[in-house]
Amino acid sequence: MSGHSKWSTIKRKKGANDAKRGKLFTKIAREIQAAARMGGPDPDSNIRLRFALDKAKAANMPKDNIKRAIDRGAGTDKGADLEETTYEGYAPHGVAVIVEVLTDNKNRTVAELRHAFTRGGGNLAANGAVAWQFERKGQISVKMDGVDPDELFMVAAEAGAEDIDFEDENIAQITTADTDLGAVRDALIEAGYEIEDLELAMIPKMEVELPVDQAMKVMGLLDRLEDLDDVQKVYSNLTMSDELMAQLEAA
Repeated sequence: MSGHSKWSTIKRKKGANDAKRGKLFTKIAREIQAAARMGGPDPDSNIRLRFALDKAKAANMPKDNIKRAIDRGAGTDKGADLEETTYEGYAPHGVAVIVEVLTDNKNRTVAELRHAFTRGGGNLAANGAVAWQFERKGQISVKMDGVDPDELFMVAAEAGAEDIDFEDENIAQITTADTDLGAVRDALIEAGYEIEDLELAMIPKMEVELPVDQAMKVMGLLDRLEDLDDVQKVYSNLTMSDELMAQLEAA
């Protein structure tokens, strides 16, 4: 299982308190707003909006919040214009980091990112410094409650999935080419599978393994970045070893 998938699994197992849930709703609302602004308010013709609505449904986001975000993106409800930007940097020990943001104030966002990187022992880098170490892939998490792994594998593979990981007994992690995420998602839903999460993610081509004490410092920076209001997603090329997973689960 990739480091990104393992970290997603840890966060799902740890659950979310009310404050974290509110922050999650804010991030999803921003994604819905940006998707509706770029591709229109109809999810049937706007695949990015369809993905964002899937995430909202999986998070049990209130329908009023979803409608308000769509209306703001479509321009029927006044809201701040959000700009989508990607930043790159280094965590401690040379770990590569990519941060995707949606912001209405780039100066504020850059200042917050620089502060977070500095406090965490890392630094912001120029565009292109680490992006070459990643590739964009589709990732789908499917609930395994009562699911036959062989049947799921066949459905996903026939729809174009590149890889399926059953390491977590509760969730199957399916990886697709970025262009095939929609087709695989639709095939899974049509076959009756319940999708826990899906996204277009930046997956490292090669991962870096560190001793647990060093890796925990890296995870501290990644957590700090994810807590920033303007940050949507954070990716790194850190390997999630079994020892690190155990430490994170116990934290």
